[in-house]
Amino acid sequence: MTTETTAQELAQHLDLQASGTPHLRTVTPRAKNPALLVPGALKALPELGKLAHGQGVPATTLELVHLRVSQINGCGWCIEYGMRQARKAGESEDRLASVAAWRESPYLSEAECAAIELAEAMTRLADSAEGVPDAVWDRAAEHWDEKALAALVLHVGVTNLFNRLNVTTRQVPGTW
Repeated sequence: MTTETTAQELAQHLDLQASGTPHLRTVTPRAKNPALLVPGALKALPELGKLAHGQGVPATTLELVHLRVSQINGCGWCIEYGMRQARKAGESEDRLASVAAWRESPYLSEAECAAIELAEAMTRLADSAEGVPDAVWDRAAEHWDEKALAALVLHVGVTNLFNRLNVTTRQVPGTW
């Protein structure tokens, strides 16, 4: 979720998701998004997501990180949403297309790559005995100060939360 998303917009989007809107692959939601059902969640989750912004990490980097985490988790709703938000923020198609293969991308900066690498390690905690390996953290710390690293960690955590809510309840991508 981005700072532009209000609780009312989110409610409208999530309500449409659970309405059974036809989809090319006929994805059928299991349930409404939990943010609609748990009192206070609809207000709290977007507010939590906003906290990472303005902490030293460019919004475009946060969008790229959101996209990569959502790709890893297979969250179609968040990928589609993230692509729209990134395009609105001025991201190019070349940069967006390169996120899935960021290690080979000539379009991303070293700092962006370090943020994406950290996001991948955080999202795939079980893939390393260390959780997030020191080498990954150290590469990120070469580009981001403590406050920006905290914002990245929070942003990845919130993105993973949204991914897990949407994937578990089978929210339909592209429903707004």
